[in-house]
Amino acid sequence: MDPILATLHAYRDAVLAKDVEAFVRLYDDDLHVFDMWGDWSLRGLAAWRRMAQGWFGSLGDECVVVSFDDIQSSSAGAIAYGHATVTYTAQSKDGVALRSLSNRMTLVLQRRGEDWKVVHEHTSAPIEHATLKAVLQRPRDA
Repeated sequence: MDPILATLHAYRDAVLAKDVEAFVRLYDDDLHVFDMWGDWSLRGLAAWRRMAQGWFGSLGDECVVVSFDDIQSSSAGAIAYGHATVTYTAQSKDGVALRSLSNRMTLVLQRRGEDWKVVHEHTSAPIEHATLKAVLQRPRDA
């Protein structure tokens, strides 16, 4: 299977399960993340683990369903890269959608033995010029 696609599927599953260990297992020890939430950047697996613990721990009874659109990927040797639009939908314990947001995700993976690990992740959203607010709902025609 394509390493980017496999990583996105595992990411989706780990987030839904709120499984911190499965989530951080996708990432390399020497990870560098430009995340659009809170910190300007995060370096290293320990910082990313703390982020995941805080995120998953903040959800209470809710879960987050992750979906990906417009996935594109390529690989050459021990490097794979790709990007997608990712939508996060919070659901109640009864499966009712409570809220959702979308952003853009770019991943760079490096082969580590038999495994592929995320060495760089970048998330972003366009900024509305008039308000300087992030656009977190993808237009239907985009």
